[in-house]
Amino acid sequence: MFQKRIKELRKKAKLTQKQVAEKLDMPQSLYSNLERGIKQANQKRLKQFSDFYDVSTDYLLGNTDIKSKTLETDLNKTLDTVRSFDGKPITDADRETIREILKRRQLEREQKADN
Repeated sequence: MFQKRIKELRKKAKLTQKQVAEKLDMPQSLYSNLERGIKQANQKRLKQFSDFYDVSTDYLLGNTDIKSKTLETDLNKTLDTVRSFDGKPITDADRETIREILKRRQLEREQKADN
């Protein structure tokens, strides 16, 4: 998934492999190998890509479809602190349902903005 995501992000930014490689201070051959899945990104490189494209590492790895770093973090913090709703306790299953609904809604917004 990583290689697919970095290629999509690069093309959306209208950059060449060479331009991204230069900005990330890596040989173009390494960038090309990462984008084609021949090489795997280490933690340092993953963080570089995350910072460069301003997306979460989870997004780059395919663990979420939400690009925003802060949205994912804020959502998790907020849901972890909510204990009840309308006087009734919220279960872990409830939190997960709310999380999925909000993620889906954010993804719809991002897709709408991309079109």
